[in-house]
Amino acid sequence: MAFYQDFKKKKMTRADHLRSDSKWEEEGARYRRSTAQADEQRRNSQAENDRRPGGYSSWGKNEFHQDKRFDAGKGGRKFDDSKKERRFAPHKGDKQFDDRRFDAPRPLKPAPAPKPAPQMESVNPYEPPENLLSGRNPIREAIKSGRDIEKLLVAKGDLSGTAREIVAMAKEAHIPVQMVERSRLDEITRNHQGMLAFASAYRYYEVEDMLADAQEKGEDPFLVVLDGVTDPQNLGAIIRTAACVGAHGVIVPERRAVGLTPSAVKASAGAIETVKVARVTNLKRTLDELKKQGIWLYAADMVGDDYRQVDFAGPMALIVGAEGEGVSRLVLENSDYRVSLPMKGGVGSLNASVAAGILMYAALSSRG
Repeated sequence: MAFYQDFKKKKMTRADHLRSDSKWEEEGARYRRSTAQADEQRRNSQAENDRRPGGYSSWGKNEFHQDKRFDAGKGGRKFDDSKKERRFAPHKGDKQFDDRRFDAPRPLKPAPAPKPAPQMESVNPYEPPENLLSGRNPIREAIKSGRDIEKLLVAKGDLSGTAREIVAMAKEAHIPVQMVERSRLDEITRNHQGMLAFASAYRYYEVEDMLADAQEKGEDPFLVVLDGVTDPQNLGAIIRTAACVGAHGVIVPERRAVGLTPSAVKASAGAIETVKVARVTNLKRTLDELKKQGIWLYAADMVGDDYRQVDFAGPMALIVGAEGEGVSRLVLENSDYRVSLPMKGGVGSLNASVAAGILMYAALSSRG
């Protein structure tokens, strides 16, 4: 209490104030000098620790090593290698110690070589197919010349005089005519004038030409009839197999079946040059004519005699239907024999070209 009172009663002169300011300036300078010395000492100690193999600075100790990995004994800071974290070990669980610093640069993986940019071919979305006939005059001239045409697409709406004349000529030539939306024609080509025609990639023959070829060779007719096959790849494969077994021709219906499109001709792998293909308007009527000429009809069916027990000798026509649907009912009822392929797996049917190939080679073995 006395100290407090003495302190309160004391009055400082101007000289006292000057001495006090001088004293605080000396204290501040002394503090700054001690701080600078401490900083310099800390930097020297850190540099010394960093120069040691596996050494760590005080910053690393304070931040990552609070688990007593530094032994502050009489000899100074001593690093315990046995407790160092093995984060740089070559393999997990490897006891070999890797004393690289955490901040040491890791080897960079070589950058992969840049892949060459794919060369894109310029494709014209409106480039018409090779067998496409566009425009009324080219279609009219193709029909007049007797060129084989797969089908004729006509835009829906009122037909003018020229278009009506072309449609009448196509029907007279037994060319399938389909009425479609104009947008569908626009997707195929721009300049169509309301109608497009797809010409056959190869010429068709008549059934009589096939029979004449068999008679000229002195062989019994061997024909393959396709009922409703719509896949051009299957048609091309069947034509190729028919050429291998020596068949005299392949018969396809005009409607609801694929014709000699460029894809079918390509799939035949050149066999179209040796096998005649005929396209008929009425398949049932054609089969009746073949029966009148003494040709036996063998239809592939799920319910029928095992093909291994059937004798295919003599004049014959093998009928193969579409995959899944099979031979149509009217054609099946008009056939002389029904032959089947045994199925022992979980699949219920074979591909049309595969089934046709098996039956054609079975017929070849019976014919000798």
